[in-house]
Amino acid sequence: MAASGIDAAFRMLEGRWKMVIIFRLFEAPVLRFSELERAIPGVSQKMLIQQLRDLERDGIVDRTIFAQVPPKVEYGLTEWGKAMCPALDELLEWAALRPKQPLGRPSDRGSPHK
Repeated sequence: MAASGIDAAFRMLEGRWKMVIIFRLFEAPVLRFSELERAIPGVSQKMLIQQLRDLERDGIVDRTIFAQVPPKVEYGLTEWGKAMCPALDELLEWAALRPKQPLGRPSDRGSPHK
């Protein structure tokens, strides 16, 4: 039953920046916080921290802390997070097939449900 886990999956991935973070970590397997911040224009530090914590809690992102001064923290996808890559590639391919013109509302297409 493919739809049985959809709510849990969407809860893990919902959020304005989570998918953007995941795609950035597919492009560069390890990024420091400041690199992620620069790679995602428009995200606030607070929101980036929150989204990264959620992704870490859900087992999608791994955070590595280096004991040094100044502190160094790196983020990368876990093996489970990397397993999303084929599904996200398919999503991008599907999005690329979008018709050029919007289809309009159902009533504009002569829907029999008028």
